[in-house]
Amino acid sequence: QSPAAARSAIIQVTASRVIMATPGMAFTPVIMNALDNKTKLLKNGRAWLAAPIQVVIIGCILTFATPLACAIFEQKSSISVGSLEQSIQEKLKASSSEEKYLFFNKGL
Repeated sequence: QSPAAARSAIIQVTASRVIMATPGMAFTPVIMNALDNKTKLLKNGRAWLAAPIQVVIIGCILTFATPLACAIFEQKSSISVGSLEQSIQEKLKASSSEEKYLFFNKGL
């Protein structure tokens, strides 16, 4: 129920999703350019192979990029009580909680 915790979770999820998509967008054009210039695979009427090859390349990249990007930030994240809103800090003090950090599931 804390906007500060939500903000932290959104930043982490956004960063991991950008990191997840970057290898596919960066390496696929480089690989396709190399295949086009250095091999005869896409020449002599076989340009139709470009789309299936790109799908396979992106599939292979995402097979590894997705779990690695998700592993950058843990599913359960923590936030210090001092960085939460004043109303939440007061509720914690009223319940005589001496926690210094709270944990939340950031979702994906």
